[in-house]
Amino acid sequence: MDPRAFRQALGQFATGVAVITAEGAGGQPIGLTMSSFNSVSIDPPLILFSIDRKAFSLQAMTEARGYAVNILGRDQEHLSNKFARALGDKWEAVEHTLGHEAAPLIAGALAHFECAPYAQYDGGDHVIFVGRVVKFSAYPANEPLVFFRGAYRSLKDTERSPEWPLPMHY
Repeated sequence: MDPRAFRQALGQFATGVAVITAEGAGGQPIGLTMSSFNSVSIDPPLILFSIDRKAFSLQAMTEARGYAVNILGRDQEHLSNKFARALGDKWEAVEHTLGHEAAPLIAGALAHFECAPYAQYDGGDHVIFVGRVVKFSAYPANEPLVFFRGAYRSLKDTERSPEWPLPMHY
């Protein structure tokens, strides 16, 4: 299988963008951008995200006592880019408060999910983290930051009806 073609095909699925945060070694905040965030269960409230095994923050996230998922708004593209970097001071000029187990909650995010570690699984070249949500908050006044076909996009409400029947491939 061609990995590049596979990645391009996966890019056809539009996703929101989140920054996963936690307290790292010595009380230093850590954070990384990702689009692999999903709900798993309502009862109990579980979410999941995955981190590349080569990620600089993987070990710290694996050892974290808690973490937060910060769902970014359209006006936070700069934060997505900042937390996508492997190195540098990601927290410079980033307004935040501390949530469950000192996980940073980024100001202006559309939603925060404060989590306790629930499970970790092997996911090939990624580690899958499942978190039990202990607290959440939502601020739906803004538009979400969306990633589609390798670029940030905007949502547009349209009056257009979907094509019917929808194309199906088996």
